[in-house]
Amino acid sequence: MPTVTVLPSGKTTQAASGTSLLAAIHASGVSLKTKCTDTACNGSCHVFVVNGKKSLSKLQRTENEKLDTIPGVTSKSRLACQATLGSEDVTVELVGFDS
Repeated sequence: MPTVTVLPSGKTTQAASGTSLLAAIHASGVSLKTKCTDTACNGSCHVFVVNGKKSLSKLQRTENEKLDTIPGVTSKSRLACQATLGSEDVTVELVGFDS
């Protein structure tokens, strides 16, 4: 089971492969305020993947198109509601974390 570390809080959780990154972030006890649903993403779950990006699911066309509309996107950007965990540990940094 991979471990997900959420920065800047440093909170961690273990989650099964195939779990969405968003679900893992919430399981760590970090409240990521997002308006994403299972069927629609508005980009509010944008995170930077600091480590373990290759272990996440492949970037799909719909995610890539949504990322193209978000300011501040880098090569480390993913949408937490769209990315699923693989078998390796992942570290993410929340964008605009205000706590």
